[in-house]
Amino acid sequence: MSATPVAGVDLRPRGLGLSGRLFLVTVAFVVVAEILTFVPAVANYRIEWMDDRLAAAQVAALVLDGRTAEPVSEDLESRLLQGVNARAIVVRGSGAQRLLAIEPIPERVADTVDLGQVTTWSALRGAWRTLVSPVTEPIRVLGEGKPGFGRVEILLDEAPLRTAMIDYALRLAVSSLIIAAVAAGLVFVTLQVLIVRPVRRLATNITAFADAPEDAARIITPSDRADEIGQAEAALAKMQRGLADQLRQKRRLAELGLAVSKISHELRNLLTAAQLLGDRLESAADPSVQRIAPRLVGTLARAIRFCEGTLAYGRAIEPEPRLAPTPLAPLLADLPDIAALAVQPVAVKVDGGGLSVLADSEQVSRALANLVRNAVQALDGAAVAGPTVRVTAEAGPEEKVTILVSDNGPGLPQRARENLFAPFQGSVKAGGTGLGLPIAAELIEMNGGSLCLDETPGGTRFRIVLPAA
Repeated sequence: MSATPVAGVDLRPRGLGLSGRLFLVTVAFVVVAEILTFVPAVANYRIEWMDDRLAAAQVAALVLDGRTAEPVSEDLESRLLQGVNARAIVVRGSGAQRLLAIEPIPERVADTVDLGQVTTWSALRGAWRTLVSPVTEPIRVLGEGKPGFGRVEILLDEAPLRTAMIDYALRLAVSSLIIAAVAAGLVFVTLQVLIVRPVRRLATNITAFADAPEDAARIITPSDRADEIGQAEAALAKMQRGLADQLRQKRRLAELGLAVSKISHELRNLLTAAQLLGDRLESAADPSVQRIAPRLVGTLARAIRFCEGTLAYGRAIEPEPRLAPTPLAPLLADLPDIAALAVQPVAVKVDGGGLSVLADSEQVSRALANLVRNAVQALDGAAVAGPTVRVTAEAGPEEKVTILVSDNGPGLPQRARENLFAPFQGSVKAGGTGLGLPIAAELIEMNGGSLCLDETPGGTRFRIVLPAA
């Protein structure tokens, strides 16, 4: 998928950009590499130039050998010296020494170079001196001759050598710059195609996706590349799809929360009227009504407080728990009444009411009610003998109280186990919301406890651990 233009956002690089910087860095690196080879090359050229002069001097010596019977004219000597580009030539061999010169030999020379003992450092130092500090006096060059000759010495003017070195250095510098530019251009084009454009595509897509994350058309389509860029595109596409799904789900939840708030508002009004009627029932003379009426009023009061909390919710969060020593007996006593929700007979048995926990009684009561309600609904109509829900409390180690909510039903399917505490995803019965367990887990955790599913050979058992009072 090509990058989507983003209105109001300038995605063009400021300044040189990544590609321009890569181009300059590549040119700099190539130039540095050329410089590291440039200086030794110029120094080596100086040695080769002087070595060529020595070879020419030996040729001149051969000419002298061919004219041993005749005197050498000044014109011939001048031409031989000009051919060698030297002031004088001295050839030693067979116990004799030959001198070829038309000018008096100077008493002082500026430098002596023995080509048989040249080192890298001496070559570099001599090339630097020739280029930076030229001399007017001649320099003396020595070297071993070919078979039949001894050592050969020549006196040279340094000016022609310096001119030749400068010419060679300029040609080498120009060729080095051309090589650097070509190499940098190739690297620039390669990086532009392989890295810069894909990275720019990623950046453009991220910016476009940020403007409308729920728009599926803005999710990047990964290319077929198998390198890091391709992996980044695949990871970005996965992240964008997941984020878009979560945002759509949160939007639906927000809309659902608004609807629930409206329903809770109307339900609170109805429950308030029912509470007023329940207050009148307390004054009735019937002993059964007097026994049931307080529990009915208490249940209606909790329902009204829950509706008010939902209205105040506005953000769908639970209020901070009011931690206090809470006896479990009153909380457990209300749980058997939940069995009336089942069409088929289901027994709810409780045990361990003599313990107390340090928690918010309202929130713990809601968590237990959710767990027992889920168990009763799972057993309703299940093909089991004597469907029973057991709620037991026992003292645990480290000042903890363990509450077990178990049933002898068919157990939870694998799909429900994978999404056990995920809202809207862990429901087993048709029409269920899947909110009971997530709400129970949130309430228990807010009170400093934990809620988990125990592995049992049959049925289902949830374990609640809360701090002891």
